[in-house]
Amino acid sequence: MFLSLLLILILLLLPPCHATTVCNQDDHDSLLFLSYHLSSSSPLNWDPSTDCCLWEGVDCDGAADGRVTSLSLPFRDLNGTLAPSLVNLTSLTHLNLSQNRLYGSLPVGFFSSLRSLQVLDLSDNRLDGEIPSLDTNNPIPIKIVDLSSNHFYGELSQSNSFLLTAWNLTRLNVSNNSFTGQIPSSICNVSSGSMTLLDFSNNDFSGNLTPGFGECSKLEIFRAGFNNLSGMIPDDLYKATSLVHFSLPVNYLSGQISDAVVNLTNLKVLELYSNQLGGRIPRYIGKLSKLEHLMLHINSFTGPLPPSLMNCSNLVKLNLRVNFLAGNLSDFDFSTLRKLSTLDLGNNNFTGTFPTSLYSCTSLVAIRLASNQIEGQILPDILALRSLSFLSISANNLTNITGAIRILMGCKNLTTLILSNNTMSEGILDDGNKLDSTGFQNLQVLALGRCKLSGQVPSWLANISSLQVIDLSYNQIRGSIPGWLDNLSNLFYLDLSNNLLSGEFPLELTGLQTLASQQVIKKLDKSYLELPVFVMPTNATNLQYNQLSSLPPAIYLGSNNLSGNIPVQIGQLKFLHVLDLSDNRFSGNIPDELSNLTNLEKLDLSGNRLSGEIPTSLKGLHFLSSFSVANNDLQGPIPSGGQFDTFPSSSFIGNQWLCGQVLQRSCSGSPGTNHFSATHKSTNIKLVIGLVIAICFGTGLFIALLALWILSKRRIIPGADTDNTELDTISINSGFPPEGDKDASLVVLFPSNMNEIKDLTISELLKATDNFNQANIVGCGGFGLVYKATLGDGSKLAVKKLSGDLGMMEREFRAEVEALSTAQHENLVSLQGYCVHGGCRLLLYSFMDNGSLDYWLHEKTDGASQLDWPTRLEIARGAGCGLAYMHQICEPHIQMRSEGKQEEVFDPLLRGKGFDDEMLQVLDVACMCVSQNPVKRPTIKEVVDWLKNMFISSGKVKKDRITEV
Repeated sequence: MFLSLLLILILLLLPPCHATTVCNQDDHDSLLFLSYHLSSSSPLNWDPSTDCCLWEGVDCDGAADGRVTSLSLPFRDLNGTLAPSLVNLTSLTHLNLSQNRLYGSLPVGFFSSLRSLQVLDLSDNRLDGEIPSLDTNNPIPIKIVDLSSNHFYGELSQSNSFLLTAWNLTRLNVSNNSFTGQIPSSICNVSSGSMTLLDFSNNDFSGNLTPGFGECSKLEIFRAGFNNLSGMIPDDLYKATSLVHFSLPVNYLSGQISDAVVNLTNLKVLELYSNQLGGRIPRYIGKLSKLEHLMLHINSFTGPLPPSLMNCSNLVKLNLRVNFLAGNLSDFDFSTLRKLSTLDLGNNNFTGTFPTSLYSCTSLVAIRLASNQIEGQILPDILALRSLSFLSISANNLTNITGAIRILMGCKNLTTLILSNNTMSEGILDDGNKLDSTGFQNLQVLALGRCKLSGQVPSWLANISSLQVIDLSYNQIRGSIPGWLDNLSNLFYLDLSNNLLSGEFPLELTGLQTLASQQVIKKLDKSYLELPVFVMPTNATNLQYNQLSSLPPAIYLGSNNLSGNIPVQIGQLKFLHVLDLSDNRFSGNIPDELSNLTNLEKLDLSGNRLSGEIPTSLKGLHFLSSFSVANNDLQGPIPSGGQFDTFPSSSFIGNQWLCGQVLQRSCSGSPGTNHFSATHKSTNIKLVIGLVIAICFGTGLFIALLALWILSKRRIIPGADTDNTELDTISINSGFPPEGDKDASLVVLFPSNMNEIKDLTISELLKATDNFNQANIVGCGGFGLVYKATLGDGSKLAVKKLSGDLGMMEREFRAEVEALSTAQHENLVSLQGYCVHGGCRLLLYSFMDNGSLDYWLHEKTDGASQLDWPTRLEIARGAGCGLAYMHQICEPHIQMRSEGKQEEVFDPLLRGKGFDDEMLQVLDVACMCVSQNPVKRPTIKEVVDWLKNMFISSGKVKKDRITEV
């Protein structure tokens, strides 16, 4: 008996026996064929001689037939297409190929054949095409579909869409694609009892949201932002009472938020920003007690804040900026919002004093009340906000700014303090010896511009070693510029313009390490802002940057009483982008050492007492876009060549003895120009130059007349139709033109624009870029940021918003419009149109979905590995042909600005060097060698002969040094 019990016990403890699973041969062959279409930096271990059920990422059902039920290969760097054999895996229930580099379309019959599929994840690839339709109405059991972040297009609301039979669907994510048409609300009629997530965001869906989504009784997440949806939010959406996340930002939705929104008692996130919603915020919104994020900014909401909002005790982020809200803020009790970390009420019409109840919100990290009508003072109670790092109350009517500074020094975590444009005259706080030496130890941005402060540059700034940005512009500060500024080792942006400063340019300022060393400036952390800051130089009339990380390394000292010579040591600041010394009393010569500032984009020395000649070495400043020495005592010839050929006469006027073609003033007989005529080799050259100028003038006149004709055909958009969307300014608080500026809001489209856009307004451009939201930035250059613009019809443009002051932008704007409006070539991005809106200059280009070569080579994760050699050869061929067209075929020839040592190769007409011409000839040969037409490709013998003759004719190589082939 004992032995029997022992035997039974042993049998129970033994693991169960299974028959060895052998992969189905058809599935084996289908997988193998699929692998032939894929490559990877780490190849799959799919050995044809082994059982496919043992292959990486493959699972079988364990039955005798060995059918493959799961294929999971995410994050495997797979590159290639999905072979048609994939649809032969008819027992497949799970397919996950996400986070790879797959491209092409889904195989025909994908959903019709894979009828057992329950989980499909193809997210984060490069797949495209339309979603395959079903050839039958039989329901499919699929539960999860994730096609996000691909290039799929077409409509999802078609009658044969797989969605209309997916009765068991719980999660659908098609975000970040190019789907069009209406969002299919009928999906909730099919899977009403199971759907928990619907994400249609970042597509090209249009039209109204139709009723039906309320049938998804278990729906928790609904996202459809960044589309072209219009109309009102359907009331039945408020029946989806399980909603936790409701997001419809950046659309064209209108009307009001229904009071029925209070039925969504589980709601934690409500995002409806950047639409055309209006009316009042629902009166009883406070019933949404679980609400954590309320984002209603950039709309047209009116009236006061509903008092019940203070019942949303779980609020973490509240953003209502850029609306028409009003009322006395001090009447509201914010103390109930103990979890609030971000409060943004900027750009409204709020009145009253700084709400003292906010001092009880001890979790606050960022507060913006800028551009309202707030009065009163900051109280010491604000020190209770120990986590506060961002505070902007600019453009209000606050008093006792110096008292506020003294108090705020106790906010140990404060990194950004913007008090600009509170114009109450008072003396600046300057009793540094009596202040807490540890105050402001984390402060990185200090903006006190336009506060009518008097006194001297406060000495307590010397103790704040973390400072990166200082703006004290447009005040009444006197005395000299302190030498201790060089102790601020992180300082890269200094604006002391429009004050009463005197004395000489301090030599210590030339020792700023952030402006002299690339290693130092690269180490700066510019990611500390909790909210975006809009910044612009003092003498500009438009917003320049929409995030602090875009601020240029700059020194603004214009409009003061500074005197003496410009120190030669200033040439040490090699990473300075902007130097403005205008309207002072500087004297002596312009130092030749300024030519060492190779990154300089703007140099303004106008309105001084400078003498001597303009150094010809300044021609080497290849990025110089704005230059002015107007109203000085300079003499001699204006340098020619380089960027100097593009500067207008206004850059040089007011100098009696300056001469040159741009001033239409001959240099013969002018002081200091005895040898000027030697630079003209012959009268024929003068005639040629004159002829070129005449042709250019005629071309420019033709373009101007054409532009005027086009303008007459376009409607003018009143300034009142645009949103004044600036949030903060470190300097002047002005953005797009005010209502009276009605003649500068035109969008001009060229008749041949590839998008076939017939009409476009600045309001539509603002909408298409989400008011130039940093999320839409797709590139940046020396002259501005490039934004992706998604228009109402789904088409896309790349909008380049030029940066710099008006002179800088105007010159760059004209150059690009005149050159690129006539350039038509398959290897050049075409200019579709432009916009002049007050001080704003926008250039509209065709949008390239795949981004830039620089992005693929240097920014995209494993981007370089995706460019195989045939692809790189095609890129090189296209680039070479495009360059050859610009330099030799296109009229007028297009000048390229290129960074580094390559500039000489890509700018030959600007310099006329023989080496440049040789390189262009080599590019021509290269273009022929990789021509798409094999007949046009030269033989090796022909290539060698061409190159040999080219180098011999240049005199660089002797004939006997070249080996014959």
